[in-house]
Amino acid sequence: MKLVLSFFSFIIFTMFQSQELKDFVIPKGYEKVLEVKGDLDKDGKEEMVIVCNTFEKIENQGYKRKFYVLKKIQGSLKIWKENSTILNSSGAGFYPEDNKLEIQIKNNCLIISQSFYSNSRHTDTGKYTFRFQNGDFYLIGAFNQFEDTCEFNFVNDVNFSTGKVIIDETYSECDGDENRKIPQDYHKEFIHKFSALIKMNEFRIGENKFKIPGSKKYFVY
Repeated sequence: MKLVLSFFSFIIFTMFQSQELKDFVIPKGYEKVLEVKGDLDKDGKEEMVIVCNTFEKIENQGYKRKFYVLKKIQGSLKIWKENSTILNSSGAGFYPEDNKLEIQIKNNCLIISQSFYSNSRHTDTGKYTFRFQNGDFYLIGAFNQFEDTCEFNFVNDVNFSTGKVIIDETYSECDGDENRKIPQDYHKEFIHKFSALIKMNEFRIGENKFKIPGSKKYFVY
């Protein structure tokens, strides 16, 4: 009897979910640039993530990008989540042809990695990990690497689930900069207590920070 009730409960839940979620169709004027599949909610079924260039153009930065997290319900793709604030635009940075975007679904997490040249010498790489829990996607990891072609390499890494923070700053010489005073390398690891996790659609890169213990600096993510 319990098995029968469970089966019917599952059918009813699926029907309601199907009715609530909108069908997915690539909007007119959008261009699909990336597609990945994987299980995000541990139900044994693959979800699909599709990245599109929108028709909204940003001056000197190409097209704004948007991604959709889709569920397949009764044979149709439904929009589970969508986001247009996390991805860099298609032509961001100094050398847009060298920009990189990678999306993975690993260990039931959505991992977004992207990099661009902020000028002719500096590369900015970010990796953001989101996990579905408590009915939504939450940021559980943020990694950023900012590096010069030879002068420095800065790495900031934080795991929001454990609170572990890693900061690593290394410096080196460049050809022709013998008179430059090279700063000392800096490395620090510590635990920071976070009051709450940030929902994916409330996250804005670079708009969050906390103070680094024993320093006047802030960890920005």
